[in-house]
Amino acid sequence: MFKNAKIYRLKEPFTLDQVQLDAQLRQHAFKPCGPLEMTAMGWTPPLGGQTLQWVHGAGACLLIAARRQERLLPAAVINEAVAEKVTDIEHNEMRDVTRRERSRLREEILIDMLPRAFTRSRRIWAYIDIEANWIVVDSPNDKVAEEVLSLLRESIGSLPIKPLVPTIAVAERFSDWVAGGEVLAGLELEDQCELRDPVDNRSVVRCRGQDLSSPEIRNHLESGKRVVALGVNWNDRVSFILDETLTLKRLRFDTELIDEALDENIEDDSARLDTEFTLLTAELRTLLSALIDTFAPPPSDDKKPKRSAR
Repeated sequence: MFKNAKIYRLKEPFTLDQVQLDAQLRQHAFKPCGPLEMTAMGWTPPLGGQTLQWVHGAGACLLIAARRQERLLPAAVINEAVAEKVTDIEHNEMRDVTRRERSRLREEILIDMLPRAFTRSRRIWAYIDIEANWIVVDSPNDKVAEEVLSLLRESIGSLPIKPLVPTIAVAERFSDWVAGGEVLAGLELEDQCELRDPVDNRSVVRCRGQDLSSPEIRNHLESGKRVVALGVNWNDRVSFILDETLTLKRLRFDTELIDEALDENIEDDSARLDTEFTLLTAELRTLLSALIDTFAPPPSDDKKPKRSAR
């Protein structure tokens, strides 16, 4: 299921139950792109088109899925068509084409080509953890995640959230781990990382299949580069890339863990997805709690000055 996890905090408790949320999402169901639309987005049943539920519940977690469709019309194709049209006008009418006329030609060509352009669709999962007060979106891309959350906000009327933002220097902590420092309990470093020069963002080194304790990695650290993404394993159950924004990428569950959770007799895809989702939410709840406590702990009320009673 989820290949990524971008986390957002709920500022207020999520009050809709599964039935109420289901009814709201149905009103914003996915509809394909119209003839002159570049993109379209709406909700779809998370466990597949054969199911009747638009929200799937497991414990205190609600699984939803958005479907995003876009028309494939590369800018290079439009540019080529505009250039050909401009050449024809200049040759046949013996005059230059103004910038305003070029813009009008582009719009006309776009309107003509759009209805005939191919479309591509993809499903983007997300889930709401009512108990932990966060939303997880299966996308490493900020723009795509925000589109899903905007659709959810439009569907239910209000969605006060904020992205998970580290409160400590994550790259420094990652670099300390790679240099031999004490790693967060439950995490084990794997064999890939990305290092970047904090002064020159173009100076990037990406390592895969590399012993992170090797002299080569140590030399990069000593030269000033910092680890901005790190391959890790959580309790020998989940592997992923953790970056400096605390986004989880390339999530992979241990094969034996999945085999143990899945009934050998399960042949229905929806039942398998339900089992995978239950497994996913249970593992991510403990993992994300540990990451938040380490990199983005909430402010302590104990540190605020107390007013004297009168």
